Amino acid sequence: METAAHSRRRWLALIVLCLGELMIVLDSTIVNVALPSIRADLGFTETSLVWVVNAYMLTFGGCLLLGGRLGDLYGHRRMFLAGLAFFTLASLACGLAPSQEVLVAARAIQGLGGAVVSAVALSLIMNLFTETRERTRAMGVYGFVCAGGGSLGVLLGGLLTSVGWHWIFLVNLPIGVAVYLASRLLLPATAAPGSGAKLDVAGAATVTLSLMLAVYGVVGGNTAGWDSARTLALLGAAALLMALFLFIESRSAHPLVPLALFRRRNICISNICAVLWSAGMFAWFFMSALYLQQVLGYTPMQVGLAFLPANLVMAALSLGWSARLVMRFGIRAPLAAGLLLAATGLLLFARAPLAADSGGFWLDVLPGMLLLGLGAGVAFNPMLMAAMHDVSPADAGLASGLVNTAFMLGGALGLAVLASLAAGRTAALTARGSDALGALLGGYQWAFGAGALFALLAAALGFTLLHANLQAGETSPAIH
Repeated sequence: METAAHSRRRWLALIVLCLGELMIVLDSTIVNVALPSIRADLGFTETSLVWVVNAYMLTFGGCLLLGGRLGDLYGHRRMFLAGLAFFTLASLACGLAPSQEVLVAARAIQGLGGAVVSAVALSLIMNLFTETRERTRAMGVYGFVCAGGGSLGVLLGGLLTSVGWHWIFLVNLPIGVAVYLASRLLLPATAAPGSGAKLDVAGAATVTLSLMLAVYGVVGGNTAGWDSARTLALLGAAALLMALFLFIESRSAHPLVPLALFRRRNICISNICAVLWSAGMFAWFFMSALYLQQVLGYTPMQVGLAFLPANLVMAALSLGWSARLVMRFGIRAPLAAGLLLAATGLLLFARAPLAADSGGFWLDVLPGMLLLGLGAGVAFNPMLMAAMHDVSPADAGLASGLVNTAFMLGGALGLAVLASLAAGRTAALTARGSDALGALLGGYQWAFGAGALFALLAAALGFTLLHANLQAGETSPAIH
């Protein structure tokens, strides 16, 4: 029988893990608000400024799989602490950066630390909470942090940038130190489940480089052109390296990614759903922020407040109702229902008006925001549980790295593709004689509609092909 002190310790450990993950999630959006100030202070050009974002995305997206596997081999707690230390020290270097080169290099190290923290935090939660009811609640808390942190970053970015752009990085210092010390006290120091295996260096090098080239090609696709020699070369090289990686894994005695893992239906389908879902959600987050500012004329602070209802709904569902839905109906139905709600919200944005005075925030913005908050709050928890449920302890970090990579690449690819679609539609409408604002709106509407199709496809795949149906009291084979 579990003691009350042990139970309280586990939930305190969950809070610490979520705070660590929140730092990482915030950093992906908080920087965007400060880019103009960084450019003016350090003398970036328009083209070089993108490396403040890209340096982080490249190492973050490229090292998620490696970070997860390192946790399996050398201990999830040890790698979480190491990643946290890297991220916090890199944040200090970013905040004190005297030049462009120092800032970009520190951002790359931040991405590396963030990848390790994100890759092992989920596996630590899975190992802390083995009973399905408690695990579902814990995953709901974690899902809320992941889903709502980006919007919070917009608000904090605006507030901190008004003081000075340095503070968007320096604010991580007290949080990082506190989380590091609390983690040493609260996280159990267990033996690494895969400690008998060796690191597959060749596999790690090829897949990390492949993912980095893929992220770089995707995020620069709109600027350089999707049919440009640069983009095609980057994506082609990424594909060749991925093929080489699969060949290496099929021959390796200690593969970085055991290919047999992909024979498990839940892992494959949940990761495909994660790619589609994040493609739609990333597009909604960035496109709706642009719509509110450029079409409706909102200030950055008003944009942050506009996202607040979605975050509140997400919090209410993630922290309570989502767990109850999973315990009552299993994984498939809540996942599909959440994705359908999100698709409906995206479709409402796809009919967004040209001017706020035609309906205003309450009719034109709030309904879509609420449906997307409902959808994220309901769907995120079962999607993560499906990705992690039937994984052994030795592969828990790898499975966590896989689903995080799916979210990262799905978001980057979805945003790039839908931004390209929006730009193409805007150009076509402009050529037909539409005014600039109307053409811009038309592009956003097409992007929202395409995002809704991604969410609908994910709902259909999840409902028809996932087979997990968790019930109260069940413990996961990932632990026993």
